Amino acid sequence: MKAKLSILVADDDVAHGRMLRTLLENWGYAVDVAGDGAEAVRACRERSFDLVLLDVRMPVMDGLEALQRIREARPALPVLMMTAYSDVPAAVEAIKSGAFDYLAKPLDFERLRVSLRNVFAHADLVEENAALSRRLAEGSARGGILGQSAPMRALWEMIRTIAPSEATVLVAGESGTGKELAAKAVHDLSRRASGPFVAVNCGALTETLLASELFGHEKGAFTGADRRHDGLFVRARGGTLFLDEIGELPLSMQVKLLRVLQEREVLRVGGARPEPVDVRVIAATNRDLAEETAHGRFREDLYYRLNVVTLTMPPLRDRDGDIELLARHFAARFAQANHKRVTGITPQALDILTRYAWPGNVRELENVMERAVILMPGEHIDARELPERLLRPAGGAPEGGAAGTGTGFGDDGPAALPGELPGDGGRLPTLEEVERAVIERTLRRCGGNKSEAARVLGITRKTLHARLTRYGGGSVEGGPGTETPEKG
Repeated sequence: MKAKLSILVADDDVAHGRMLRTLLENWGYAVDVAGDGAEAVRACRERSFDLVLLDVRMPVMDGLEALQRIREARPALPVLMMTAYSDVPAAVEAIKSGAFDYLAKPLDFERLRVSLRNVFAHADLVEENAALSRRLAEGSARGGILGQSAPMRALWEMIRTIAPSEATVLVAGESGTGKELAAKAVHDLSRRASGPFVAVNCGALTETLLASELFGHEKGAFTGADRRHDGLFVRARGGTLFLDEIGELPLSMQVKLLRVLQEREVLRVGGARPEPVDVRVIAATNRDLAEETAHGRFREDLYYRLNVVTLTMPPLRDRDGDIELLARHFAARFAQANHKRVTGITPQALDILTRYAWPGNVRELENVMERAVILMPGEHIDARELPERLLRPAGGAPEGGAAGTGTGFGDDGPAALPGELPGDGGRLPTLEEVERAVIERTLRRCGGNKSEAARVLGITRKTLHARLTRYGGGSVEGGPGTETPEKG
């Protein structure tokens, strides 16, 4: 809403018009006054207003004709009609012609105030829905990747940059962050968009089945191979092959995959002659492949072959502002699928959704919204339709309960802190030592995740960072000067 909303008052009663001008200006509005309907129509054509307060009975041009002309010039401009009690039928006719509401003279000022609030709240809702529709449409154009947060804008810019190339891409990120959607977006924006996009989960098949699925097999290569079979590398010819959960690939399969990527040819199981392939490979993992390589669980040469360009999917907890957008998108989608009507999400439910850490990321939010749509008795999703885990601080009781103090320590929280504090003998700890111990304990309970620890403590991440800096170089967990590992 703008800082100062503008209202046009159209009334041939000069004294009444002046009174309304004074009243509305005292309420914080910018006000212009027109003496008849024709003057009001001219004003609306020449200047921009947020609302028109229009009398029904005026000379030169009455309110009903003025309403019609104003709506022709400014269809979205809300109009409130003013009328004497004897003209109520005319006011009702004005409502049918597009007026927002009517007020009977002499005006009830409290009713007028409420009507103005309703008009502007409705305008805000229309704009919010329009903005949401634009963002959802933009997400559809991005292959279903929704989000306006800074991390998602950076991700989308990276996708647009790398898509036209032929480079192998590694998509990294936690489970549920939408890695396949990102891979599909790269494909859709590439020169291979007209070719197939073929996906396979490397962790869902046994080694024997995976070899046959990826590379194909000859007839008689193994029991049950009663005919020649094209593998996914061949079926994805001219397009993109998406290897999901690449970190689950057995070492023996990693050797075979590396050869295909290097030689650009594939040897079927049981085959004698390799076959050339024309395919772009995009791989995805929720594991740290550099760490897996260091421990010998993933081949270093394959890692570097895959890791030409990396897309890192941000976790949902780091995407400020995207949770509401995604929640409304999923609610609308599941409402349509379940033949239900969803007109909104209550502020309490939105507050719970935005405060939760979402360890399962977008996939978890999607499941939560499906459940909420199925359970809701009316047309609004409320807090009672959300799972109980969303109502709890990490490791604690539901918020507002006896144990739900916001620390997330459960029953043995604050009482156990003094014994953890540094000190000499039986002296009482200082307030700073207590605070430091609380932060240390919370960080341990949250696995070093600072965003989650800040949520549990009821402070912002920026405030937590300031406390950690004061206690010694950005962390307290490992002593002064060390950095708490950020697992989130």
